[in-house]
Amino acid sequence: MSVTKNSKVYAAALILFLSGVAYLMFAGISENSVYFLNVSEALTIPVDQVRSARLFGTVKKEGIARMENDSGIQFQLEDKDDAGKTLHVTFSGIVPDTFKAGAEVIVEGSFADAGKIFKAEVLMTKCPSKYQKENRT
Repeated sequence: MSVTKNSKVYAAALILFLSGVAYLMFAGISENSVYFLNVSEALTIPVDQVRSARLFGTVKKEGIARMENDSGIQFQLEDKDDAGKTLHVTFSGIVPDTFKAGAEVIVEGSFADAGKIFKAEVLMTKCPSKYQKENRT
C-alpha cells in the first residue's frame, strides 16, 4: 500500500514541477518576444500589434542628421529590396564608427508618434567586408 501512496505523491510532484516549468517558459517567451522585420514588413503591420521590434535595412543617403550635443542620430532606414519604402529612425546613444550612408544596420526599439517614427534603443551596423577573413588558396 505504501508503494501506491508514494507513487501518487511523486506523480503529483512531477505534475506541479512540469506545470511550473511550462508557465515560466510561456511567460518568458511572451514578454521578451521581439519581431525581426525588414522595413516593408514593418510598414504593413499595425503599430498597436508590435510592442517592440528589430528592423533590418540600409541607411538612406539623404536625411542623416546628428542630434544635439552628439547624443545620437536621426536617419531614414530603407528596405534593402525596395528603396522606395523608408522609415524615419531616431537613436539616442553612441553611434558606431561604421555607421554611414549605405550601411546595412539593425535597429531595435519601438514605434512612436503613431508609427511615423521608430525610436531605436540599439543600433548595430554590419561589419564591412574589409574586416572579413580573406580566402587564401
